[in-house]
Amino acid sequence: MPIAVIESLDHEGRGVTHVDGKAVFVEGALPGERVEYEVLRRRPSYEQARVGRILKASAQRVPPRCPYYGTCGGCSMQHLDAVAQAAVKQRVLEDALWHLARLRPGILYPAIHGPSWGYRDRARIGVRLVPSKGGLRVGFHERRSSYITDMRSCDVLPAHVSALLPRLRELIAGLSIPDRLPQVEIAVCEAATVLVFRNLLPFTPADEARLAAFAEAEAVQVWQQAGGPDSARPLHPKDGPGLAYTLPEFDVRMEFRPTDFTQVNVHINRLLVRRAVQLLDPQPGERIADLFCGLGNFSLPIARRGATVVGVEGSDALVARAFENARRNGLDRHTEFHAANLFEATEDSLAALGRLDKLLIDPPREGAIAVVKALGPQQLPPRIVYVSCNPATLARDAAVLVHEKGYALRGAGIANMFPQTSHVESIALFERPAG
Repeated sequence: MPIAVIESLDHEGRGVTHVDGKAVFVEGALPGERVEYEVLRRRPSYEQARVGRILKASAQRVPPRCPYYGTCGGCSMQHLDAVAQAAVKQRVLEDALWHLARLRPGILYPAIHGPSWGYRDRARIGVRLVPSKGGLRVGFHERRSSYITDMRSCDVLPAHVSALLPRLRELIAGLSIPDRLPQVEIAVCEAATVLVFRNLLPFTPADEARLAAFAEAEAVQVWQQAGGPDSARPLHPKDGPGLAYTLPEFDVRMEFRPTDFTQVNVHINRLLVRRAVQLLDPQPGERIADLFCGLGNFSLPIARRGATVVGVEGSDALVARAFENARRNGLDRHTEFHAANLFEATEDSLAALGRLDKLLIDPPREGAIAVVKALGPQQLPPRIVYVSCNPATLARDAAVLVHEKGYALRGAGIANMFPQTSHVESIALFERPAG
């Protein structure tokens, strides 16, 4: 096997080295380590590889906690100390901003930390019937594969959900349609744990009885989803407590359905909302837009500070949920919500929102390039807070804001929303000079 010294980590948590001028990405290697590696794929300008043997280990290396580590594709950084993981992600953000946008933030915000294990309150578990591999498999996808890891536990899930996995496998294996049930979506809050079974064929009465008995025995709610997300409905119990999370600092309670998009890590979400509101600094009388607002995660805390919030979201269902959450929290007079496709934003569509004193953007991985390009001369709020789940699209959009729209990148930093993984959540502040 070839030998190399690892120079850095890339955005997927792989070790990076260079051999004869070619980049080599080595899974399982850490900066400073001297390793033997096995090449998995060769390309003209790079190679993909994995560690064969560690000749000199990093002081930040730790034993992976999960028995499925290396097979399961859910985590890629368990071999790195949790505090060091956040530092690596901060560097990934800085590198993306510099290499893709030629930008350095004026301030590098301290990383937002939370629990390293048991944090994941949302998950989508795959189900696959594979007779040649021992029958039914329940778990996350394997690394670099469409196969499912057959998992009996998962340490990033809440402990009670992790403990459910073997019994969940047994339950599904006993149903009439184990080969037509591709996934189970899990949503957890203080009051309830909901399992949504995606059934491509109807359940039989016997199936429904088994599912109801499982719900009773495990103190969970069982839902079924025959079509799209809005088709999900409770199977047992029919009237269980609803799902909700709280933002105590802002006296806000957010209700949601188990198939709605919400952040997977309630602890980090609270801290991220706090930082976003601190950076935005909403004031009574200001009019602030929250683009890609979802069910109001940032909108309602901003409104609680006295500003009027205009939320825009592409999903009609989430807009309705945002409106209801505002009403329940007594903030409907300070909020308005609209459904619109922000990936097709234009200068006219943004101008139709009216005067904006500040702007918060929280897009999906694709970023918000149409929005930042559509900001016209009359619609350039002096302050923009941008929450991102993809450093590359944040950097691309930041380049437009700074180099074309006249903003300065005042600060940026990461929130470790997904410990043990290479996923980078971040937040950035942009300001236009006064006058």
